[in-house]
Amino acid sequence: MNSLLLRLAVSAFAIAIFAGPATAQSTPPVRVGSKIDTEGSLLGNMIIEVLQANGIKTENKVQLGTTKIVRGAITAGEIDIYPEYTGNGAFFFADDKNPAWKNAKAGYERVKALDFEKNRIVWLEPAPANNTWAIAVRKDVATAHQLKSLADLGKWVSSGGRFKLAASAEFVERSDALPAFQAAYGFKLSQDQILTLAGGDTAVTIKAAAEGTSGVNGAMAYGTDGALAALGLVIMDDPKGIQPIYAPAPIVRADVLNRYPKIKDTLAPVFASLDTPTLQTLNAKIAIEGQDAKQVAATYLRAKGFIK
Repeated sequence: MNSLLLRLAVSAFAIAIFAGPATAQSTPPVRVGSKIDTEGSLLGNMIIEVLQANGIKTENKVQLGTTKIVRGAITAGEIDIYPEYTGNGAFFFADDKNPAWKNAKAGYERVKALDFEKNRIVWLEPAPANNTWAIAVRKDVATAHQLKSLADLGKWVSSGGRFKLAASAEFVERSDALPAFQAAYGFKLSQDQILTLAGGDTAVTIKAAAEGTSGVNGAMAYGTDGALAALGLVIMDDPKGIQPIYAPAPIVRADVLNRYPKIKDTLAPVFASLDTPTLQTLNAKIAIEGQDAKQVAATYLRAKGFIK
């Protein structure tokens, strides 16, 4: 009898040991990443807050790095979800000549199809905003030289205007960023006219221009930056429409979405609420007022009734 009980106890113990890890492995946390900039942190924290409010455990990998780093992480399976921009599909898939990227709906549908086919990555519903790359100039410089567009800026720089740009290495090097602006508007910045700053946070480049750091009077900026007006900078219009439309959207690995299908429906109304003015306001709270991105995200989500 004692021998039988002992064998049963040992068997139960063995089953418990075996079942424990299996159960833990069946429900791993969703690893949420984001880019290193202000808006990346804001949107990444929103995703975390919403998922956790809906009973989905998360692992915080927000502000992981530049586009290249975060993109590499999701395609390698090192993170599961992060906010990306539709226009980057032109860069990811070497498809920059396709006119679809200049149209919000067409660009979204194209990157959605390409990424699922090649990487099993699902693009969820995007926000009705355009966080396109731009060049901003100090307002005093723009006013003094009547600079309203990139065409104006190109002519001024080419004629010897004293211009120095603060930008990330990604903006300087990527063919669809500064090189595209220079080719379209007929100007070329020398190494001495560029201050390359680490990371991709426009809060840093805008601040450098506002403060005149190392002679900087222009900055890489995004369409949804909230700090521009407050720091006395103006975005140069892009009359040729060089940049694609960059609508932010959560992108998630297909196997993770299959495991947690409610990710799609819980994030859809959140991103639908994020138009350009809303993102500018929220970004300004972080970049100008110094508020914590996690707190800004949570406060907004509660105010809108997305979380309790």
